[in-house]
Amino acid sequence: MDEWIGTERSWFADFTAEGPDALRTELDEAAAAATGALAALRDWLRDEYGPGIEGAPEVVGRERYQRWSRMWNGTDLDLDEAYAYGWSEYHRIHAEMRTEAEKILPGATPWEALRHLDEHGAHIEGVEETRVWLQELMDEAIEQLDGTHFDLAERVKRVESMIAPPGSAAAPYYTQPSVDFSRPGRTWLPTMGETRFPVYDLVSTWYHEGVPGHHLQLAQWAHVADRLSRYQATVGMVSANAEGWALYAERLMDELGYLTDPERRLGYLDAQMMRALRVIVDIGMHLELEIPGHSPFHPGERWTPELAREFFGLHCGRPADFLDSELVRYLGMPGQAIGYKLGERAWLTGREAARKAHGDAFDAKKWHMAALSQGSLGLDDLVAELSAL
Repeated sequence: MDEWIGTERSWFADFTAEGPDALRTELDEAAAAATGALAALRDWLRDEYGPGIEGAPEVVGRERYQRWSRMWNGTDLDLDEAYAYGWSEYHRIHAEMRTEAEKILPGATPWEALRHLDEHGAHIEGVEETRVWLQELMDEAIEQLDGTHFDLAERVKRVESMIAPPGSAAAPYYTQPSVDFSRPGRTWLPTMGETRFPVYDLVSTWYHEGVPGHHLQLAQWAHVADRLSRYQATVGMVSANAEGWALYAERLMDELGYLTDPERRLGYLDAQMMRALRVIVDIGMHLELEIPGHSPFHPGERWTPELAREFFGLHCGRPADFLDSELVRYLGMPGQAIGYKLGERAWLTGREAARKAHGDAFDAKKWHMAALSQGSLGLDDLVAELSAL
């Protein structure tokens, strides 16, 4: 919060500085109000809320977790089944990662191979050069997917690659277009002071954030907004639906052969592993579940935040500060992080059911466009609707 509030100038002031001059007074007033509100919240958290919760449990327990997960996922999950699914995905992905790591650095573990790629893998030099490269990656994906696996309206094809302003989130993100498309969809790369960017860490991430991930879904919602309620197409978004689609989009690009290069595929699998770990850790930690006997990590012990941090450090190629922020996120937003993998499973389940129902007549392009035009649904309704398309 201190970083957003700033000492001389706030993040909100920098953000609104790019707005139109005709709205300068209103934007400056809004930035000042937002900065003041955030400062008041910071002071309250520090001076009142923080001291009051000292010694309280960090995890929420099964009953509260069930309610939180319902909000984020739009379904009443069988939490024990979901926990077991997270472990099955962990083992599957780990085996695939070992195969790709062997191609890159024989004898190395997947995480040793990832660290090798940080220094010696394909990379892009320069912030602007990276922005242009990502724009070309999305433009190429649109050109090759349109007419084959999707049927895209012209205004949906416009997406801009951007560099995130200082003070933004540490991870790449996407902002959806306005309903009238006067503001395009945009992907944002936080540089965090870096000027050299490994390709393995970019490709599947931009398939997730951009095309065919978040951009195709959210821009399509805007395109068919006249057929959806404003709530359904904007603030009513179910997290697991959108994040599940974006993870499905990464897998789709793997299925279509866009990730055959070992470096790119290992990066994709590392991102997949991250989502599987989230299911294991988020559910396991909040429900204080036992680590199964088949796990190579502390079998038979019960999850704690400390064990969760250690587990991530051993099984994920992300930097330490990112992993620390992830743990804070799970403790503060129970049930949200599991939606990526469980949402992906819902999309895959719906597609497979539709494929079986139609047999040889199944049309992937038609199915994708119908699926993307539904607006946001919880996972229960999503699977039912996707299966019936």
